[in-house]
Amino acid sequence: MLTDEVKINIHAGKGGDGVVAFDKVMMSLGPTGGKGGNGGSVYFEGVSDLTALNKYRNKRDYYAEDGKNGGYDRSTGRDGKDLTLTVPLGSVLHNSDTEEKFEITKTGEKILAAKGGIGGRGNMYFKSPGNTSPQESEEGKPGAEFQFLIELRLIADVGLVGLPNAGKSSLLNELTKANAKVGNYEFTTLEPNLGVLDGIVIADIPGLIEGASTGKGLGIKFLKHIQRTKMLVHCISSESDDPARDYGTVRKELGSYNKELLAKKELVLLTKTDIFSKEEIAEKIKKISRLNKNIEQVSIHDWDGMEKLKKLLLKSKI
Repeated sequence: MLTDEVKINIHAGKGGDGVVAFDKVMMSLGPTGGKGGNGGSVYFEGVSDLTALNKYRNKRDYYAEDGKNGGYDRSTGRDGKDLTLTVPLGSVLHNSDTEEKFEITKTGEKILAAKGGIGGRGNMYFKSPGNTSPQESEEGKPGAEFQFLIELRLIADVGLVGLPNAGKSSLLNELTKANAKVGNYEFTTLEPNLGVLDGIVIADIPGLIEGASTGKGLGIKFLKHIQRTKMLVHCISSESDDPARDYGTVRKELGSYNKELLAKKELVLLTKTDIFSKEEIAEKIKKISRLNKNIEQVSIHDWDGMEKLKKLLLKSKI
């Protein structure tokens, strides 16, 4: 199961304490208390694994290591180890405490989320001509602590959208060998599926229904994944008794969620065309073309049609 939203608490390490100590060797008397090490920081790092948020589902708190206390021999305590938390590409990181927002869009991209505390000074740092035997030292500073909401928004070139049973998953499988689940019932796709066609990332977005933008069906849970696509392919089943209505329903939900989605490059695709006559398909295309003339027909059993579609998608690559 794909986890696309989690809330976690991150805790950077506390700085180590400085210490009070004195050299007991004759002719070398004086303060020798060292400084504490700095606390470890917490970072987020982007990875290509789409399921990277799954590991945060059952655990909420994550801690970097504390810095070690200073030594009695003028040595500085060891710094605490940093903690790096991996998140999928396309993650939006919302700091609930500062209201800052970060996005990770590249593999290996690393963001400092919480800085570790500074180690405290030992008494050797307080020696002065007027105070040759200081008894003073500092405690290490606490590390930063924040709550983060991590939201995954898929990064794909093409998004397949449509009502349930529009043939999106079957199409994705044929185009990319993605092995997405297929079935003849509503909401076969319960999470986005990704596939790659000659460098183009294609996302199969779970079926939308009327009212999806307000939470009906699978609701807005997956509408957010469409926002970063460069092109939308509206899949409409030729089995529909009113394909123009289906197209309008999906467009309405997209616009209700975010009007910018309506400005994306579009291709309307009439699917499953092998089960109707050429005359019936032509009539359905005629009805849809009144709303959008950029329309194609396809069947996963039609090799020539699939090859034509592949060329259209590859041509659309930016």
